[in-house]
Amino acid sequence: MVATPIGNQADWSARAQETLARVDMVFAEDTRVALRLLRASHIATPVKRYDHHSHDRMWPEAERALKDGDIAYVSDAGTPGVEDPGGRLVEATVAAGFNVSPVPGPSALMAALSVSGFPAERFCVMGFPPKKKGRQTFFDTLAATHGTVVVYEAVHRIEKTVTEIAARQPQRRMVLARELTKTFEQIIRGSATSVLEQLSSSTQKGEYMIVLE
Repeated sequence: MVATPIGNQADWSARAQETLARVDMVFAEDTRVALRLLRASHIATPVKRYDHHSHDRMWPEAERALKDGDIAYVSDAGTPGVEDPGGRLVEATVAAGFNVSPVPGPSALMAALSVSGFPAERFCVMGFPPKKKGRQTFFDTLAATHGTVVVYEAVHRIEKTVTEIAARQPQRRMVLARELTKTFEQIIRGSATSVLEQLSSSTQKGEYMIVLE
């Protein structure tokens, strides 16, 4: 399980690159993203797609590759296993009797927590809110969850999501982080209401992490 940069290529470790160059096959959440990354470092290891929809179809091929040698898995960015199919691959790999090793590195989750200033001894990761079914239940559960909570969101739904949070808990402290480690990195802090106001008046692009106290 190999971590890749979340934006800044200088964060990619030598060990991660060496591992991806050494293994016999790389399975990736998105082959286009993985190939760009590998080619930039002159790594020629074959890449196969392994996403949420292809686990059942691709696991037999991954198992055969494991019997013949070593494989690696990379998500679109950061440390795999959160909001990507890496967890299912690990579960299947362990069940088949193979070892799994981490090659740690960048993580959008930990990067956002580290700059939030909120207690992180214990925290809850709720992932992406549902698009339709279960959406209201998600935000009701979020409002009832005490302590630090992390939510992921896409650019085209970020304002709607912050609006849902502010409607339930207008004064809950929030940190909204976007484009972490990239050129246009931005961190917005304040109550849910004030973050919504700042968000509405700013250019919305990139990937977002919401951290709530």
